[in-house]
Amino acid sequence: MKTLLIIDVQNDFIKGGTLAVPEAEQVIPVINELMDKFDLILATQDWHPKETAHFEEWPTHCVAGSRGADFPEELHKEKINQIFYKGTGNRDDGYSGFEATNIELSNYLKERGVSKLYLCGIALEYCVKSTALDALKEGFEVVLIRDAIANFAREQEKIVQEYEELQKAGAQIMSSHQI
Repeated sequence: MKTLLIIDVQNDFIKGGTLAVPEAEQVIPVINELMDKFDLILATQDWHPKETAHFEEWPTHCVAGSRGADFPEELHKEKINQIFYKGTGNRDDGYSGFEATNIELSNYLKERGVSKLYLCGIALEYCVKSTALDALKEGFEVVLIRDAIANFAREQEKIVQEYEELQKAGAQIMSSHQI
């Protein structure tokens, strides 16, 4: 089953959000186009409590039930089959979609016979990377859709380093046009 995992495309991570990633809103149209190419569409959302150790490192963002935690209006959320809330405890960061979610992602995928995950979303250096590395550890084949992933880094060298690290770990990298 061809499966797309959309990672943390939320209001607080796009322009105007409390932890906006530069130009992150530009991945939304790419992700919307991708959705029609997949049988199963999943999404993660940061879903933090108001008080969490996570906010000692980061500005308050994606508080459960807040507008900042919602998907942007532009995202075709009606096509998403299942949402996985992460970072829901007050002691976990919830970077990875495989860490402390409301529904255990690995089992969910295995029960549906999923062996390959296509990842997109926000942001490369944190939640996308953590989810990709955990997916690889769980035995899934991972494809990162580069033009559908936003990153904090503006320096091309840093972005290249991130992708090289993920490739060395076993991830494949493609553009949306290759899917």
